[in-house]
Amino acid sequence: MDERDFIFNQEVNLKGTSTWTSPSNIALVKYWGKYDLQIPRNPSLSFTLLKSLTETKVSFSPRKIDKNEFSYNFLFNGKPQISFHNKIDEFFKKITKYNSYLKNHHLIIESNNSFPHSSGIASSASSMSSLSLCILEIEKKIANNKSKDYFLKKASFIARIGSGSASRSIGGPIMVWGKNSAFKKSSDLYAIEIKENVNKIFLTYQNSILLVDKSQKKISSSLGHDLMNNHPYAKVRFDQAGSNIQNLKEIISSGDLIKFIKIVELEALSLHALMMTSNPYFMLMKPNTILIINKIWEFRADTKCHICFTLDAGANLHLLYPQNEKELVIDFIENELKSFCQDGEYINDMVGFGSKKK
Repeated sequence: MDERDFIFNQEVNLKGTSTWTSPSNIALVKYWGKYDLQIPRNPSLSFTLLKSLTETKVSFSPRKIDKNEFSYNFLFNGKPQISFHNKIDEFFKKITKYNSYLKNHHLIIESNNSFPHSSGIASSASSMSSLSLCILEIEKKIANNKSKDYFLKKASFIARIGSGSASRSIGGPIMVWGKNSAFKKSSDLYAIEIKENVNKIFLTYQNSILLVDKSQKKISSSLGHDLMNNHPYAKVRFDQAGSNIQNLKEIISSGDLIKFIKIVELEALSLHALMMTSNPYFMLMKPNTILIINKIWEFRADTKCHICFTLDAGANLHLLYPQNEKELVIDFIENELKSFCQDGEYINDMVGFGSKKK
């Protein structure tokens, strides 16, 4: 499919509601650097989460077409949130070409998270993907001849325009976004689900999020992506991501956790190395982030446990480990890592299977 397949311009008036839950995800191979309209400069691969969800309900009703502005109310956790309007306006402007019916409907958007805001979980991924699915439900009611495959691909396509990582929250437990040689059906336009040759150990993989710093980031991810345009190590990084995708394909099939750990941690540290070597340079890790990383390395050496860490563009760590080692890891968190978390907080999650209609 290409971009033209997703253009839809029927001006039909409908009334109804649509509700979807969509999870966040954690990238194992990181997306860092983009072209216009959130086209990635390198492919990424992620675990979809199970419990870290956004539920979005969209109530839609007809209104007179206004070519200059959109009509909606946005509520987050039951309260109006005007501060989100600029982001929603920008999103709607970019997707009108593919969803023209937005102009002649008034929307009431109600969004709720199952996890705290700014808690180290990518809320833009879960929120933009759930909103996109609700919007696509309107189109489905207009043109009910579209297949499920088309619906999910377009939902990922639209979600990507709102937030690149949101494209990977539609399915699960493993998603790939960005054209690459390892997965023949991969695309820059939407993410695809990896269904074949997945070792069963990854179907129940655990993810504990250590909340080192719950404050808002001082440097946005958008700025970080933009800095890759003139980054001295950009080409090497993009080649590295492609190579790691190929290696992870084999690891996902074999279940080799030693190799899995090496790639996942290398990807996390490479991401933050790019931040520290950009111009201007910046650092999002905190002292406790580094202390925890060293604790993990010591614990793994002592116990032979298959725990590893990854990081998004922030200070909070995601611990990844197989289900049969959960008790050991939780004990480790409680006794040795919890004290390095802000207010002693951490969240236990695991891999999940993507978005759901309610």
